[in-house]
Amino acid sequence: MKREDHHFLSDRTVDEASRMLKAISDPTRMKILYLLFQEECSVGHMTEVLNISQSAVSHQLSYLRNLRLVKYRREGNTYFYTYADEHVVGILNQVIQHIECVHEE
Repeated sequence: MKREDHHFLSDRTVDEASRMLKAISDPTRMKILYLLFQEECSVGHMTEVLNISQSAVSHQLSYLRNLRLVKYRREGNTYFYTYADEHVVGILNQVIQHIECVHEE
């Protein structure tokens, strides 16, 4: 096959895909995204359920918000977070299901 017969990814696509995969590869961010896939949560609830400090949760939420992977709504003084990208959560779930299936065999 000649070079012109291949489809190549743009640098922008490669950079953005790399950032997304890096975001979900971090253990803390993975836990947060998986929890947010199950339910909308406040920072306080996430700290309790995941046993992670508030500053760590807030830092990771900021990172995920900048990548548009989570979104929030405000109710009084409380912010409630949920996932914002169905595709990324789908990838995360596929990886988790794959691992769980492999460990069952």
